[in-house]
Amino acid sequence: MAGRSGSTQSGSTRGRPSKRHHPAVFNGIGGSAEDRNNDYLCPICFDLIEEAHITRCGHTFCFRCICRSLEASSRCPKCNSHIPDIDHLFPNFLLNELVSKYRQRASATSRIMQGVGDSVDGALEGGLRDFVATESRRLSLPDVNALLEVLTQRKHLLEAESCAAQNRLLHEFLRHLLRQKEEQLAQLGREVALVRKDLAQVEAILRDVQEKCPKVNDGAIEAGSSTQGEQQKERLITDTVSLPEKTIKTEPGEVAAEQVVSTVNTGSGSSDGFNGSAKGDPASLAARRKRMHAHFDDFVQCYFSSRAKEIVFGPTVMGEGEKPSDGQGAGLSAGSEGLDLFRENLVKFSRYSTLRPLATLNYSSDIFNNSTIVSSIEFDKDNDFFAIAGVTKRIKVFEYGTVVRDAVDIHYPCVEMVSGSKISCVSWNAYHKGTLASSDYEGAVTIWDAGTGSRIRCFQEHERRCWSVDFNRVDARLVASGSDDARVKLWSLNAERSIASLEAKANVCCVKFNPRSSCHLAFGSADHCVHYYDLRNAREPLAVFRGHRKAVSYVKFLNKEEIVSASTDSQLKMWSVGAIANNSGAKAPAAAPSCLRSFVGHVNEKNFVGLATDGDYVACGSENNALYVYYKGLSKQLFSFKFDAVRSVLEKDRKEDDVNEFVSAVCWRQNSNVVVAANSQGIIKVLELV
Repeated sequence: MAGRSGSTQSGSTRGRPSKRHHPAVFNGIGGSAEDRNNDYLCPICFDLIEEAHITRCGHTFCFRCICRSLEASSRCPKCNSHIPDIDHLFPNFLLNELVSKYRQRASATSRIMQGVGDSVDGALEGGLRDFVATESRRLSLPDVNALLEVLTQRKHLLEAESCAAQNRLLHEFLRHLLRQKEEQLAQLGREVALVRKDLAQVEAILRDVQEKCPKVNDGAIEAGSSTQGEQQKERLITDTVSLPEKTIKTEPGEVAAEQVVSTVNTGSGSSDGFNGSAKGDPASLAARRKRMHAHFDDFVQCYFSSRAKEIVFGPTVMGEGEKPSDGQGAGLSAGSEGLDLFRENLVKFSRYSTLRPLATLNYSSDIFNNSTIVSSIEFDKDNDFFAIAGVTKRIKVFEYGTVVRDAVDIHYPCVEMVSGSKISCVSWNAYHKGTLASSDYEGAVTIWDAGTGSRIRCFQEHERRCWSVDFNRVDARLVASGSDDARVKLWSLNAERSIASLEAKANVCCVKFNPRSSCHLAFGSADHCVHYYDLRNAREPLAVFRGHRKAVSYVKFLNKEEIVSASTDSQLKMWSVGAIANNSGAKAPAAAPSCLRSFVGHVNEKNFVGLATDGDYVACGSENNALYVYYKGLSKQLFSFKFDAVRSVLEKDRKEDDVNEFVSAVCWRQNSNVVVAANSQGIIKVLELV
């Protein structure tokens, strides 16, 4: 009954009987106070009892009504006796039978009364015509005039009442529409005022940069000269909107918005990618502007989302002794955190334009083996080596530098480890460089020494296929695994057996530790949810994130406060755990916040396609044999990279769209712009964002 908690109602909140479900009302016997005390009426809803259940204290109610009442209070609504739960309710079969017979009698009576009413209405209508036709012969002219005057007045009254009723409805609509549009106009006024304020702040930054380095202005003039017509058009449109004078007051030195966007990062350091000449590398700037305009609507939504606090509550006032967040625009008004965040989103989104291949590897050296799906790719803690594992039951470790430097695409692993079953996931230890964990289709969790290629330990407690394994980055001894047996198990490198177990309601598809915590863990499940736990109180989750429509196949942490999840509903979703990270002492699960953002564009309906992030960018596979890259600040993809379809000799005539290949594993080389991705044919691509 937990799913009905949102509609709980007691007898005190429903003070009148429902005429829709009470046939006694229609036959004229249900409107008095006496009928409310009828034994057939529920004391809570005052309707005829449905599914009559009796309590130990002897009172009978509708089963649905008493259940809702018990959700709010475990007391009898009539006598306030204690009722622990619904197990203490018993069906009242006799009363159910009596109510059923009563309904049948009432329904029959209602049909009879309706037929009688129709007959009476017809008789009255026909009788009135006959009366007028008969009596009109006896009326004199004054009598007819008097009768016409009375009828005319009656006609006018009826017409006026009808007109008033119609126009009252129209008046209500127009009044509501006017109020809605006035609210939208006020909202638009606040947004315009905020944009003008931010525009003035950015212009002040540009003037400050120009004073320090006058040559920078050349690029600004070039960027702005081509937009003068657009600027005049924009001002013409703005002038047609009637806003309060103080709201639309033009700021001094106003320039085109596109010019500001184009040059906003000229003096913001070298980390934004503008490292060209003093003019800001016009080719790169033009490409960024093109990408910005291609996603302009997304950026508008992102801008107002980042500035929502100031739009709602107004500009914040800088406290005494506080300083601006950085050296730019010193002396400007406070409350620019949202603008700084949007600037960062704008720059990072437009920083890269495509993916460039650096190297290609092949997971399987056996040309006759068609089952070469790569299920997992992971870099070690120093990003020097990466491990590749999959259905060939082998873990291959490659040195990144050697792979990238080699001129040919024939690469040999440094170490190769053979498992007894197909491997689903691998994870490196964050402190011991040569230690690696793997999970397989037989439910085993194996710890490997990557230096020698030998097994250190094997845990075999899962009863079904183990999909995921992860080393804790804070406590290097702790390992977590998730399985189709609906359990998340925790292991210690110092123990022979699992040290804890979390029970899920469905298959566990993925598990991941918070990178900054030894006790916080998230896992995705076939119940369409992401579960977030504090291992110090593992009886209940801190939060359950709901929003996916199918099984959650991957969870990854963007940082210690944000999670991104992948599902076979072809969506990625971003969630925040920052507000609930310290809620481990709560007695009940915290209310899960809504999804921060959904990322759409890729195709994922049935396979595990891989998910990886470097904190700002998110990469995932797709079932159209492509890799997709998103930026966390916007919902649409930045770009994608299509793998070439691999065909055997027998498949040479098959069309590319008929090749059922998909990207099956993705890994980000941390603190770099390099992504490694593999597809279901065992082809691994080392790609660079440029």
